[in-house]
Amino acid sequence: MSNPTLVVEQTCDTAVPCEAVELLIRPREHDIGGFSVRRALPTRERRMVGPWIFFDHMGPARFPAGRGIDVRPHPHISLATVTYLFEGEILHRDSLGNLQPIRPGDINLMVAGHGITHSERETAQTRNRPHALHGLQLWLALPEKYEETAPAFYHYPSERIPRVTVDGVDVRVMMGRAYGETSPVKTFAETLYLEAALPAGQSITLPETEERAVYVVGGHLETAGTGIAEHALAVCTPGAEITLTATQPSRIVIIGGENIGRRHIEWNFVSSRRERIDAARALWKAGGFPKVRGDEQEFIPLPE
Repeated sequence: MSNPTLVVEQTCDTAVPCEAVELLIRPREHDIGGFSVRRALPTRERRMVGPWIFFDHMGPARFPAGRGIDVRPHPHISLATVTYLFEGEILHRDSLGNLQPIRPGDINLMVAGHGITHSERETAQTRNRPHALHGLQLWLALPEKYEETAPAFYHYPSERIPRVTVDGVDVRVMMGRAYGETSPVKTFAETLYLEAALPAGQSITLPETEERAVYVVGGHLETAGTGIAEHALAVCTPGAEITLTATQPSRIVIIGGENIGRRHIEWNFVSSRRERIDAARALWKAGGFPKVRGDEQEFIPLPE
């Protein structure tokens, strides 16, 4: 879960370990009110991997009855959010009128375009009992020709996401094309997003794309003699053949795609133009973004 009040510019513990891995990022853990978030992108050392400009690993968290996720309405421009859960449920509402629970295995893709507002809360049924939350939230920067596109929302249930077995490894092709499978999830540039589960001792070779990175949700990997620890993001050297081996049972996420150029990022806004972010800040402060339908009473103020 992205924390809309958290400044995204940060420094993480990094290293340059070998010819296969360009940069190793160990995200710092932030407590945002009852659960932890690890932000792997952006950092001062690395802003983007392909079109991916934001990578949050939220949880795992356990909530007692009466407590849980409660992110008030906030705005976005010129990006697409991708929400994916390993465990738990989040209730998405937006200014287009969409009301959609997201559950483990589903993908929610929200295209902000020229501007959208949304909230991330829970149903009363979920909140009124002890429950858990564990998942990822990522942002895709939109290519310049799509930055001002009309906002849109897409929901892909788990059964629509293709699976393939690669050298004994179970892989879900979440976005893009890999290992002979193509995801139905909409993309705006060459984009790669995979999830894989590796038994101890198992290896997998990454598909090729311009930029790639591997995040270890749980477990431990090795590549070319370099260890990639749990909760680390390994940014791969462009053009290198990368084979990962699990030294223990591991769940991993692979992201990447084409380099779409530099982006500015501030609060919840992404753009190729600094002045566009300034305009979005002023519009939110003035109350000019559309309201979230069914959640009109609250909002997150613009951080000053």
